[in-house]
Amino acid sequence: MSLTTFIVVINASLMNVAIPTMVAEFDTTVTAIQGAVALYSLVIAALILPAGTLPSRYGSRRVMAVALVVYAAGTVVAAISWNTTVLYVGWSLVEGGAAAVLFPLTFTVLTASYEDTDRAKAFGLLAGVHGAGSTLGPIIGGVLTTYASWRWGFALQLVGVATSLVFVRYVSPEPLSETRGSLDRGGTALAIVGSTALVTGFLLSGKYGWVVERRPFSVGGVQFNPLGTSPAVWLLGAGLLAFAAFVQYERRLERAGRAPLVPLRVLTNRPFLAGVVTYNVRSIVSAGFGFVFPVYLQAVLGYSAFETGVALLPYSVASILFATFTADWRAYVSPRTLIQVGIVCMGLGLGLLYEQTGPDQTIGRMALPVALYGAGVGLVVAQIGNMTMSAVPTADSPEASGVLNVSSSIGFSLGTAVVGSYFLGRFYGGVVDGVLRAEDATVSADRRADLVIALEDAAETATEATQQQFLGRLAPAQRRLLERVFETAMFDAQRATLLVLLLVVLLLLVVSTFLPRRIPDDDSPDGSDSSRDSAGETNESARDASRNANAET
Repeated sequence: MSLTTFIVVINASLMNVAIPTMVAEFDTTVTAIQGAVALYSLVIAALILPAGTLPSRYGSRRVMAVALVVYAAGTVVAAISWNTTVLYVGWSLVEGGAAAVLFPLTFTVLTASYEDTDRAKAFGLLAGVHGAGSTLGPIIGGVLTTYASWRWGFALQLVGVATSLVFVRYVSPEPLSETRGSLDRGGTALAIVGSTALVTGFLLSGKYGWVVERRPFSVGGVQFNPLGTSPAVWLLGAGLLAFAAFVQYERRLERAGRAPLVPLRVLTNRPFLAGVVTYNVRSIVSAGFGFVFPVYLQAVLGYSAFETGVALLPYSVASILFATFTADWRAYVSPRTLIQVGIVCMGLGLGLLYEQTGPDQTIGRMALPVALYGAGVGLVVAQIGNMTMSAVPTADSPEASGVLNVSSSIGFSLGTAVVGSYFLGRFYGGVVDGVLRAEDATVSADRRADLVIALEDAAETATEATQQQFLGRLAPAQRRLLERVFETAMFDAQRATLLVLLLVVLLLLVVSTFLPRRIPDDDSPDGSDSSRDSAGETNESARDASRNANAET
C-alpha cells in the first residue's frame, strides 16, 4: 500500500518539473501541458467516490490488481506519447482513472487489515510515505529531466507497479460486503457531476475570478460571462447543488430498501464527519504551502528543483518520523490533543518562516521552521486518518474511504486555487504598483486591475526562467528597475500568503475541537463508545436480575 501510494504521489510532481521540457519537445504551450495536469486531478476527484465502493463488491485484491495493470498501461502510453493528445489519454485519463481507485483503496485495506495501535502505525507510515513522495518527486523529476528524459520518470513508475503486483497476493481477496449490490447509477452520476463542477470551478477561479469576471471566458469561440460573472461561481454553485441532490437521492434510495452509493449511516456519523472536515482543512493548508513555498524558493532565491527538494528535506524527514513513531502516544495523550499540538506546531513553523522571509534567507536558516511545520503535519496525519476511518464499521470502510478522499481532493483543489491565486495576485499587483511608484504615476483601481491582467497575459513571470526571459526583452535601465520590483513584490507576496496560511491553520485548530477525545470503537456504527454502552447494558442486566431475585424471595 505504501509503495503504491508513493508511486501515485510522485506522478504529479514529476510532471510539474518537466513542463518546460515537454513544451519544447511537443512544440506546444505551457497552458496545454498544464491542462493535462489539471485534467489528471479532475479525473481523480470525479471518480474517487464511486471507485471507493468497488472493494465492497469485488474484493480488495482483485480491485487493486486490475487498477495497477490499468495504471501501468496508462504509464506506458504516457511514456511513448508523441503529442499532447496521446499524453492526455495515457496520463490524464487512464492513469488518473486508476489513481482514483488506488487512493481510497489504500485506506480501505489498512482499515480492514489492522486494528488499534497497529492501525494507527499503518496510517502514520502511509502519511509519512505520502509526504516523502511529495518532497522527493521534484528532486527525482529534476534529475531525470536534466540528465536523461522526463520519459524515464514513467519508466521508473513501471518498476514500482511491477513490485506492487508481486505483493498483491497478501491483500485479502474477500469482498468487504456479504451481499453484492448493484451499482447506484444515480448516486454515481451526481457524485461525478458534483466533484467535477467543484474542482473545475476552483481551477478556473484564479484566472477568471470567483464571482465577477476578471477576463472573458470562452469555450469553442462562445463567450460565457452571464451578467458579467465568472464561470467559477456557476460551476461552484452547480457542484454544491449536485452534492445536496446526492444526499437526498441516497436517503430516498435507502428508504426504498435499495443499496445506495454511500450509506446514510456514514453520511450522518458525527465523529466521521468531524474527521472528514478536519482532514479537508488540513489538505487546504498542505496544498497552499506545497504550491507557494517551492515557487518562492525558485523564483526569488533562485534555487533549482534539486535545491528546492533539499530545502524541503527537513519537512519530509520530520513528517515521516512524527507520523510513524507517535502513533503509540494515544495511549498516554488524547488523539485530539495530539492533533491540536500538531496544528500549533504547523502554525509556529509558518510564523517563523514569515519572520525569516527576506534576501538573507538560506537553507540552513529555514531548516528549523520547515522541520517544525513537518513535525506538526506528522502529528496530525498520524492520528486523523486512523481516527476518521475507525469511526465507521469495517464493512463501511470502502464507502467511508471514498468520502474521505474526495473531500481531500476538493480540499487540495481549493487550497491551490485560493492560496495560489492570492499569492500570484499579490505578486503581479506588487509589480504593477512598483512600476507606477517608480514612474511617479497614479491610475484608477479599474486601470490598475487591467494592468495586472495584462502583465499576467504578457508572460508567466512568477518563475525564475520566465522572469529572465521577460526581462531580456527590455532595455538595461528598465531591466534593473524591474529586477528590484520583481524581488520586492515576491517577498511581499510570500509574507502575505504565509499570513493567509496562518489564518487557515487557526481555522483548522477551531475545527479540530469537534473531534472526539479518543478513537471511536470501529464496531459501533455511529462512532459512539460501544464499550461504555456494553458496560451500561451489563449493569442494567445485573440490576434486573437482582430485582427478580428479590421478588422471588
